[in-house]
Amino acid sequence: MVAVIAPSVERDLKRRLAGDVLFDPFDRGRYATDASIYQMIPDGVVVPRTNEDIEAALSVARDWGLSVLPRGGGTSQCGQTVNEALVVDTTKYFNKVLELDVEGRRCVVEPGIVLDELNRFLKPYGLWFPVDVSTASRATIGGMTANNSCGGRSIKYGTMRDNVLGLRALLADGSKADFGPVQQDDLTNGGAYGALVRDMLALGAREADEINERFPKVMRRVGGYNIDALVPQNEPNNIAHLLVGSEGTLGFFEAIELKLSPLLPKRAVGICHFPTFYKAMDATQHLVPLGPIGVELVDSTMISLGRDIPIFKKTLDEVVRGDPAALLLVEFAEEDDDANRTKIASLEERMGDLGFSWSGEGEKWGGVVPVFDSALQGRVTEVRKSGLNIMMSMKAERKPVSFVEDCAVELSDLAEYTQKLTEIFERHGTSGTWYAHASVGCLHVRPVLNMKLDQDVKAMRAIAEEAFELVRSYKGSHSGEHGDGIVRSEFHEKMFGTRMVEAFGEVKARFDPEGFFNPGKIVDPPKMDDREKFRFAPDYAAKDFDTALDWSAWPGKAGGFQGAVEMCNNNGACRKLQGGAMCPSYRVTRNEKDLTRGRANTLRLALSGQLGEDALSSDAMMDAMRLCVSCKACKRECPTGVDMARMKIEVLHERAKRRGLSLHDRLVGYLPDYAPYAAKVPWLLNLRNKSPFLARLLEGPSGFSAERALPAWRRDPFHDWEVRDHGTGDVVLFGDTFNRYFEPENLRAATRVLEAGGIKVSAPSTADDKPLCCGRTYLSVGLVDKARAEARRLIDTLLPDVEAGRSIVGLEPSCLLMLRDEIPALVPGEEAERISKAALLFEEFIVREADKGRFNAPLKPLDKPILLHGHCHQKAFNVMSDVEQTLRLI
Repeated sequence: MVAVIAPSVERDLKRRLAGDVLFDPFDRGRYATDASIYQMIPDGVVVPRTNEDIEAALSVARDWGLSVLPRGGGTSQCGQTVNEALVVDTTKYFNKVLELDVEGRRCVVEPGIVLDELNRFLKPYGLWFPVDVSTASRATIGGMTANNSCGGRSIKYGTMRDNVLGLRALLADGSKADFGPVQQDDLTNGGAYGALVRDMLALGAREADEINERFPKVMRRVGGYNIDALVPQNEPNNIAHLLVGSEGTLGFFEAIELKLSPLLPKRAVGICHFPTFYKAMDATQHLVPLGPIGVELVDSTMISLGRDIPIFKKTLDEVVRGDPAALLLVEFAEEDDDANRTKIASLEERMGDLGFSWSGEGEKWGGVVPVFDSALQGRVTEVRKSGLNIMMSMKAERKPVSFVEDCAVELSDLAEYTQKLTEIFERHGTSGTWYAHASVGCLHVRPVLNMKLDQDVKAMRAIAEEAFELVRSYKGSHSGEHGDGIVRSEFHEKMFGTRMVEAFGEVKARFDPEGFFNPGKIVDPPKMDDREKFRFAPDYAAKDFDTALDWSAWPGKAGGFQGAVEMCNNNGACRKLQGGAMCPSYRVTRNEKDLTRGRANTLRLALSGQLGEDALSSDAMMDAMRLCVSCKACKRECPTGVDMARMKIEVLHERAKRRGLSLHDRLVGYLPDYAPYAAKVPWLLNLRNKSPFLARLLEGPSGFSAERALPAWRRDPFHDWEVRDHGTGDVVLFGDTFNRYFEPENLRAATRVLEAGGIKVSAPSTADDKPLCCGRTYLSVGLVDKARAEARRLIDTLLPDVEAGRSIVGLEPSCLLMLRDEIPALVPGEEAERISKAALLFEEFIVREADKGRFNAPLKPLDKPILLHGHCHQKAFNVMSDVEQTLRLI
């Protein structure tokens, strides 16, 4: 249960801050998790608007004895961004570029700016920030700095530490300091900053030999504090690099100065296929000397799972030949196309030298699929960057778990290391999924475990201890990209030795003696397997209840609804601000509450009783769901398949059962029932649109804004008897309620077009002469039983047509596509599946028939441009290309 924090804290914050102050249990629960296995309920959340807000929030926290946790996108995989603290979220308001020096290739940004947004800003200037992490669509520069993030092209560009020039931070005592290269004035300065710099440099000088002995020599070493930045060197030490990778434990970043790079020239990607995983790992050391800017691994598990995800299937079909055990995506970025093609030729030659050929058999099979098309390269990159989420799309209780994920070893040791790590997994009854940065010996591997089971938690502990010992034997790094957090901080002593851990403690004590900032990370950590801090704690249990829809494809209580909700692993892909359509409400509000991830977390907490009784049907739950517009973008674009539009139906159903419907809900939900009667007196119902006074009068009781006109009722609604070949045509025209009563000309026009193309059109033959309805309006207000009854009637009516080989053709995507999606979930079974397969949107049917030479309408070109705006459900079901192809027929 989410505990209540003293109201005085909330009052103090609201009195002093202009930004958002969130202390409701639902809000705090939404910030209790990141992309790790952990959950820690924060004391509260503030979303500051100004720097003064940040300073005030820290001051209030000090006054009340609270810790502070700076937070960006909340996508950390080791538990860095969860704590029992006051969370300060910078993503909503602190996302600007403060300075840009094009000639000097540098900029200064606020911590909440997202990497993709920064690079969109920089692109017109021919620049980019090259630490291209896979979460670029939602990772903030502040979070990347705190984590010392790396990215797929670190072999060329290095880590965040290599690209951060300086930063401004608020310190635990309330003071502010600008960190950067040490100047002579800093060494003689009598102030607090000068003393801090001198103390840190003295520590570096004292520990130089130990650092040289203990710190791994691999590039991907991000564990602990970067005290190697304090060691005496020929150029000025940059104290900012000590704060890079500090995970919010040393200060609160206000501004970060970055080194920029010229945009990449044209690229070429060689997709190397291998017969075994070991062969791929062994080949890496021979491919890297060719000078690629990245070598990324994709294993067979990722290929298999990716082929089941609609957004990735086409790309994989284009670039994967046969059934490889592993792929290496080798990327070149030379000055021109000829140079890139030369590099690909050398890659093919090198693969041949290693003994691989497409005609080879067994361990000799393999080769290179070259990709020169930039659009396809982009799609391939998107698949690789979604590796984690593709792996997490497994619907079983056991899922890939991050805790030994990004250890790094030398390339010469990579094949042997991965083989021995696989043997460790097998000894503990599991296997691992592999992907990511082969070029720098840093592979993301996740053993498949169930974190709800004590035996699997014990296996996790044993695997971690053995894996880190293995890494140490290779003189590698136990933390190669994703930081320390709760998962790895405990193992610093084993990896670095007692003296180094004590030095880390000195750094923390000098910056933050009271443990004010994000305690328990890097220094003085808890046990990594402390189940009280798990998302699935020992007492975690979901409630069982009868669901309205079929969720049997997932495990867990409530018929699998629990498992569907728990598919959200907090990866935050729904936080992207451009590209696709997920999540439209978040793009407007920038509130965690209005995010697919935020809603999924709210549902999980409610289902497990952590938000109190009846949380599922509560006003707070409805507030979380209200701005979900059921666009279904998440159904297609969420890499783990969280379908929030469908989940919302369950919430609405529970609420309708317990609380009934408002007048607004009834007017929306029962539209198909009263529409035939309303169409008889359209002039009466349309008065509301013509009279501003009447619109205002009805606004309160009806719930419809007086500022918006409602659809106008027509005196000439569409009737099924208008279709000539009633019951005998090639297709059945499914007339939806909206087109039927508000825009009947669309159905009439569709009939004319089909018939002009030689298609005979029929209409459904209902027993009661009542028009068919998909039931969408009923579902939109939670009337699931009513929708199910309508679905049953629709199936019974249309099944004879489907058995006769007719397609069901509709115009309105949200209605027609319901036959493919919700109706099989309402009435599971073979009959619904047959209806689903026969249901086509108008444009899908036209394209299919045109391709087969069966649609030959005398179409004439238009003399004006056509502007196309796709329906959200067309995008979710990937049918926009059919719209475009249909328009090209004109």
